[in-house]
Amino acid sequence: MRITINSARKDFCSGKTCDPSQWNAKANRMSGSRQEVKSFNNYLFTIEKQIDQIHSDLITEEKETTAQTIMNRYLGLDEEKPRTLIEVFQDHNDKVEALIGIDYRKPTLTKYNTTLKHLKNFLLYKFKVTDLEVSRVDNHFITEFSFYLRVKGGCANNSAVKHLKNLGKVMRICVANKWIRLDPFAGHKNKVTKVERAILTERELHTLADKVFPIARLQVVKDVFVFCCYVGLSFIDVQQLTSTEISISSDGMAWIKKLKHKTLVASHIPLLPVALEIIERYKDHPVCKNSGMVLPVASNQKMNAYLKEVADLCEIKKYLTFHISRHTFATTVTLGNGIPIESVSKMLGHTDIRTTQIYAKILDHKVGADMAGLNQKFGCSNLKSLKLNPKEARIIKLFE
Repeated sequence: MRITINSARKDFCSGKTCDPSQWNAKANRMSGSRQEVKSFNNYLFTIEKQIDQIHSDLITEEKETTAQTIMNRYLGLDEEKPRTLIEVFQDHNDKVEALIGIDYRKPTLTKYNTTLKHLKNFLLYKFKVTDLEVSRVDNHFITEFSFYLRVKGGCANNSAVKHLKNLGKVMRICVANKWIRLDPFAGHKNKVTKVERAILTERELHTLADKVFPIARLQVVKDVFVFCCYVGLSFIDVQQLTSTEISISSDGMAWIKKLKHKTLVASHIPLLPVALEIIERYKDHPVCKNSGMVLPVASNQKMNAYLKEVADLCEIKKYLTFHISRHTFATTVTLGNGIPIESVSKMLGHTDIRTTQIYAKILDHKVGADMAGLNQKFGCSNLKSLKLNPKEARIIKLFE
């Protein structure tokens, strides 16, 4: 048999033989009317149909179509082991782990590993299997996984959405590699619940800054937290802040200039007097002198635990965590004092201003201050010049 495509050809044996005198070279068939001749020719006809079908399948699958690929598929040489969900997801996570410090950070790997753990538990719970072919992941699978995350996985809505997005990334890898034809997430929409983010008011921030604790560990935690409120660094960034990342500009202003741990984006933050005072306070601290760090920061778990004590002693009725300091910087310290959101975004190290808008809760007193001028422009003197009906006049009278 010979397969020819674009002048390239491949020859291989059909597996049948006959006497040369009985072969019809023009018809490419065996001559005769006996039953064994009919069976012989039917066999050759079947092979031709198989080759035609393989050619059509390769085109439909958008795979390379050559004489070699057709012959390989006919001979069963290109058969791949079906890809499975856990196998593909684990391979993805292994690649992320290998790129930690280059393209990814360790917390990113932790998130993907958590999603993988939920997937394994879901497969055991729903299908009683440890793995599943990726071709079986469809819209129904996604809906059931979403339900499982919320009911059995103990995830809140936004956490469930993040796990679904992680799964979606892996499924897009499968589509790109042509392990599946269609993205099972096509048409699926994740609805994120808007979360009211806690911040400190100006009064609460001043209460914290002015408070002095006789217990050293609480004083350190309070100072580090207040420092973050005035510079907007995340916990990991303040923990890794070194003295070499603080510089003095030509105009004499002190700046923090460092790459964000999470995104590796440069963040330039001018230091306010409160922040400078805290840095000066700890420059001779043993931990800082030995490590070169600006502040003596313990683990995130310990610092957040001590923050609860700090909040209680300062009579602040909010659940304090170090991330609240970042929100406070974006709102109370900067936006609330008229700093443009573009500048705030630069200091926070965001690459997209929409990310800053998540932090940027405009305070009521700022709205009131912004509207004060407009209120004067459209004040009562202007209203009195309008022709009002009795009902409108009564309403205006209430506000005079």
